[in-house]
Amino acid sequence: MRLAKPPSSPPLSAAVFFVVLLSALLHAGWNALIKERADRFFSISLLGVAQGLVALAALPFVETPSGATWIWIIASAALHTGYKLLLIRAYTAGDLGQVYPLARGAAPLLSTLVALVVLGETMGPFLWAGVLTLSFGIGLMSVKGGGDLGRLDRKAVLSALATSVFIAGYTIVDALGARGAASPGSYIAWMFVFDGMTIALVYAGVRRGKALAVARELPFGLMAAMMSLGAYWLVIWSMTKAPIGAVAALRESSILFALVLSVVFLKERPSRWRLLSAAIILLGVGLMRLD
Repeated sequence: MRLAKPPSSPPLSAAVFFVVLLSALLHAGWNALIKERADRFFSISLLGVAQGLVALAALPFVETPSGATWIWIIASAALHTGYKLLLIRAYTAGDLGQVYPLARGAAPLLSTLVALVVLGETMGPFLWAGVLTLSFGIGLMSVKGGGDLGRLDRKAVLSALATSVFIAGYTIVDALGARGAASPGSYIAWMFVFDGMTIALVYAGVRRGKALAVARELPFGLMAAMMSLGAYWLVIWSMTKAPIGAVAALRESSILFALVLSVVFLKERPSRWRLLSAAIILLGVGLMRLD
C-alpha cells in the first residue's frame, strides 16, 4: 500500500494549527465527561458503543476500505480498546489533572521519534523546540501538578504510562492508515465501527446481563461520542496534511483545556506547579506556530 506523505512546506499551516487546537478542546471535553462519572468502565464502554453507532450511520456516505487498509483498521481498533481499558484503571486511582497528562505525556515524543526513524519525517527547529517544550511541560504537570508522583496509586502510574504507549501506537497506525485510505473520513468511520464492536464484546463479557443499561444511557454516550469522533477526525485529517509528530504534540495542548475543566467543573484544586506547567505547555504551542 502506498502511503501519502504530508506536504513539506509549510509543515504546520495556520489552518491545521487551529484545527488541531479545536480537536484538543473536544478531546479534553469528553475526557472530563468520563472522569465525572462514577462507573468509568461503563461510561467509556458506552462511549465506544455510541461512537460505533454514529460511525455506522456514516458508512453509506464514505468509501469502503480495500487492501491493506483493513489491517490498519483492525490493528487500530485493538489499540484503541487497550487504551480505553488502561485509561479506566488510571482514572480510578488518580485525579484528572494528574492522570490525564501522565497518560498523554510520553505519547508525543514516542510518536515523533517513530515518525522520524520509521517514516523519515523531519521537522523544522521551531517545531522540534515546541514538541520538546510541550512534552517537558506535560511531564512537569504529571510529576508536580497533583503532588508527589509517588503518592499516586502504583496502578494509576503504571496504567497511565502504559496508556501512553497505546496512544503512540494508535497515533502512528491511524496516521498511516488514513494516508493510505481513500479518505480520512472513510478510514475513521470504519475504524470506529470496529472499535465499537470490540469494546461492546469486552463489556458484554465483563458485565453479563447488563446490556440494557447501555441503551438507557445512550443520550449521554452519543453526546460524548460526537465530541470524541469530531476530535479524532480533525486530528487524523491534520496528520494527512502535516508531520505526525507535530500534530500529535500539538494535540496534547488538550491538557490546558483539561486543566481548566478540572478546576471549573470538577472542582480540582490548581497548584502553582500546574499553573507553571500550563505556562510551559503554552510556550511550546507558541513555538510550534513560529516554524
